[in-house]
Amino acid sequence: MSNIARNINSISERIQSAAKKSDRNPADITLLAVSKKQSSAAIRQAYHHGQRHFGENYLQEALQKQDELADIPDIEWHFIGPVQSNKTRKIAENFDWLHTIDRISIAERISRQRPIGLPPLNVCLQVNIDHEPNKAGVDEKETAELAVAVTRLPAIKLRGLMTIPSAANGPEQQHAAFAKLNQLLKQLQSLCPELATLDTLSMGMSADLEVAVEEGSTLVRIGTDIFGLRQ
Repeated sequence: MSNIARNINSISERIQSAAKKSDRNPADITLLAVSKKQSSAAIRQAYHHGQRHFGENYLQEALQKQDELADIPDIEWHFIGPVQSNKTRKIAENFDWLHTIDRISIAERISRQRPIGLPPLNVCLQVNIDHEPNKAGVDEKETAELAVAVTRLPAIKLRGLMTIPSAANGPEQQHAAFAKLNQLLKQLQSLCPELATLDTLSMGMSADLEVAVEEGSTLVRIGTDIFGLRQ
């Protein structure tokens, strides 16, 4: 068994343990392998061990890997990096998920540029849950307005919320931040019928996976603990 396979097993065990602790079904939690700065060969290894969801931060790097792995039909590609206006077309054309919508102008461009014939692009709103001045993300007080606007766009499907809490957070602050995002999702679900079907909380990375799962995460983003140090 490869190191990547062993690491995926280890992460899966951590997810199962955290889910059991919080009386959740581990099957409700998706493992997103963050493969930025990793090789196509490493992604292929993870795929052969059952991994299907892969997250990329850098567009050109991701497009190259998609070309190199074009023989694999069922990888789901997630874009989890910041989105600039000049990158929206390629994201709209080549990804299944986008986790970092934080303004309506980007959502509108993505919707216009999503090719006819592809299913709607799954998107999450990135929320700046700790109000960090230099971090991307919509303010929680503005999330409802943005969510309603995004649901009206034809070629994207709003799935839920994403956050990256402050790196300075200790365990108590981590719990509070993730719980706040979970509560925000519930508020959106009750706001109007268009938002009632939101089902995704993209939160939790290697260092805070357990806390995120305990607070309701449905998708955890794990990189180094699967692939090792970045190349």
